[in-house]
Amino acid sequence: MNTTQRYFLELAYNGTAYHGWQIQQNALSVQELINKALSTICRQEIETLGCGRTDTGVHARQLFAHADFPLDIDVMNPRFLLSINAMLPYDIVIKRFIKVAPEAHARFDASLRSYEYHIHFSKDPFLHNLSWLLRDRPDLGLMNNAAELMMEYRDFSCFSKSNTQTFTNNCVISRGVWLPADKGIVFHISADRFLRNMVRAIVGTLVRIGKKEMNVEDIHGIIESKDRSNAGESVPACGLFLTEVKYPYISDEI
Repeated sequence: MNTTQRYFLELAYNGTAYHGWQIQQNALSVQELINKALSTICRQEIETLGCGRTDTGVHARQLFAHADFPLDIDVMNPRFLLSINAMLPYDIVIKRFIKVAPEAHARFDASLRSYEYHIHFSKDPFLHNLSWLLRDRPDLGLMNNAAELMMEYRDFSCFSKSNTQTFTNNCVISRGVWLPADKGIVFHISADRFLRNMVRAIVGTLVRIGKKEMNVEDIHGIIESKDRSNAGESVPACGLFLTEVKYPYISDEI
């Protein structure tokens, strides 16, 4: 007989103060604080499992995790959500709890993930730690041409950190486009999955093309080489946001 009920947690956070989502030794993470708050209010150990990991300084507008709660705890009571958020720091919020099937999995069931990378071009204290300050404007058209070519591929080993324990480096990118923003530009990218450091490496490569330090067509050789050293440098974490994670059984409506 089941003694627990599985729930998804939809949450958001400013990642500036944290060493990413995932619990690690000797460094403060978002997951550690979420687990601590849940365990305190439930008066027993509650462990979450996230839909993925974000690196140090990376932000999330939407991230899902799952956890199993004792049946005698009314997780769907609005007061429970208020109590949890009161225990969390100002830069982390749980938006809602979603009752799911016992086998539902925040990581393996995700069908789409989307990120944004923000760049601005003049000093702005209100964008500090939320966008990358770049001195010179790159050519948006060149970067979009290269991004379009990139989407023809599946193996993105050249944009992945080395020595990662992944079964495959194949990803299906469904969107990759640079758009103008109020004070700069934003790169929007969506895929079924992402490799570690992949988005920041892609942005670094496309910015080099936009600065005309590489040609648009160079993207073919970079990707086909499967060699990280041929791609551009990883851009700073501060401009990166996980913005959307989709599941076939979860509505976007809150």
